[in-house]
Amino acid sequence: MKTPVITSLMLAGATTLLHAAGLDGTWKAAFDTQVGKQTYVYELKTVGEKVTGKATGSINGGNQRTVDIQDGRQVGDKVSFVEVFSFQGNDISIRYQGTIAGDVIRFTRQVGDVATEEFAATRIPGEAAASVPSDRAAPSADRPRPGRGGFGGPIELGPDDRRAFPEEPPGFDQARVGIPHGKLEMVEYDSTTVGTRRKVLIYTPPGYSADQKYPVLYLLHGIGGDEEEWRRGGQPEVILDNLIADQKAVPMVIVMPNGRAQPNDRAEGNVMASAPAFAHFEGDLLNDLIPFVEATYSVKTDRTDRALAGLSMGGGQSLNFGLGHLDTFAWVGGFSSAPNTRPPAELMPDPELAKQQLKLLFVSCGNQDGLIRISQGVHAFLKENGVPHIWHVDEHAHDFQHWRKALYQFAQRIFR
Repeated sequence: MKTPVITSLMLAGATTLLHAAGLDGTWKAAFDTQVGKQTYVYELKTVGEKVTGKATGSINGGNQRTVDIQDGRQVGDKVSFVEVFSFQGNDISIRYQGTIAGDVIRFTRQVGDVATEEFAATRIPGEAAASVPSDRAAPSADRPRPGRGGFGGPIELGPDDRRAFPEEPPGFDQARVGIPHGKLEMVEYDSTTVGTRRKVLIYTPPGYSADQKYPVLYLLHGIGGDEEEWRRGGQPEVILDNLIADQKAVPMVIVMPNGRAQPNDRAEGNVMASAPAFAHFEGDLLNDLIPFVEATYSVKTDRTDRALAGLSMGGGQSLNFGLGHLDTFAWVGGFSSAPNTRPPAELMPDPELAKQQLKLLFVSCGNQDGLIRISQGVHAFLKENGVPHIWHVDEHAHDFQHWRKALYQFAQRIFR
């Protein structure tokens, strides 16, 4: 069954510039997103108020697609149209808003409730949209800067948006010799929610023994990742080995699942189309994964011995599921949480109850991250309602430099 998502592309500019330069022609752009480098060619034509044309896009140089734009319309200096493509039986649509100035269109790209980017498209004089452009699609002056006007949108920092902790020590994420090391193991579990066997990567701490019970951290990845994303980019096993050796963290089991709860859970094709599967993971986590972990590993089963944290899309999941199930999780962390994060008042409809049940709520983001407004909104609500939490903003963007450091800080403070 197809699930339509309504969207439109708004390209707005000064009337005189639009009249002089016109919208007709071919435009190209390249920009960074959560799922990699996106390159686009837009071929636009106007007849009266009607706008027609094609959009040709690619992710990381592959998965090229060309679609007809729909519902195109120009009224004065305002232009709108819809880009729709089909993926795994779903119709996916994207909304853009922007301004045209001569041969440059600056616009915002809204992918449902999942992501927002800002970038510039430049006109190709007399050129047809035969192929996706190279990385030289837009002059460097017109390319978005990371975070500020780039991925996610413009950034406005307030007085609260600063570090909660000193700079992390050098080597905190580097493997050390002469200390005990934990174990990484890829296992499979049966998911009644998804109707298939699913992979999960599990870290057991140094000296793991069935004679001891351990608390569990469920650690979630982003929209372009899978069960191995944290290992590839974040090396949680190294960070925890070092923290445990220095007696800065409680020995714990870390469970790194695939948060894309659908039969084909690989991060392939247009991964934005799998956004609904990240919401569906709530049932898989609660009804399948946690029971599997508690039946298979020597772990504690009280809510005070379970933590949930994640990056980007996984950060939104962690806030949504963790705060939505305080009877299951007492420790919750959202690192650079994405727009899948529910509105703060929905995350926490009863702040007084949350104050009683939460052991730690950790919200973090980089000050170069265009998605910081999501976390800022959560922090503002928590502050207004007097809910104790940590709000930590460092100097990074939407990347593993921030996520590794966030995990380093979060892991030290849970299960104590």
